[in-house]
Amino acid sequence: MSTGKILLGVIAGAAAGAAIAILFAPDKGSNTRKKIASKTTDLKDELVDKFNGYVQGMSNHVEAAANGVNKVVEKGKTAMDEADRKFTGYTK
Repeated sequence: MSTGKILLGVIAGAAAGAAIAILFAPDKGSNTRKKIASKTTDLKDELVDKFNGYVQGMSNHVEAAANGVNKVVEKGKTAMDEADRKFTGYTK
């Protein structure tokens, strides 16, 4: 199971638990609606923050991989140039 699915499940479970707790609390309807709206906003903000963190982490991994590929390509070019110089006796 992927980390994203686990994270989504945890957040959905927390949201459902919070909603049920608010609905069963003895309070006026208008106060309950305000609490639900507030909790929903808080959970949305938390989800957005976690998603942005996940995206940033993935971006860092992609950038690191691209840097690694560039290093390999440069090493390959250097090796090919050296092999060419040895074969032809040509120097740049």
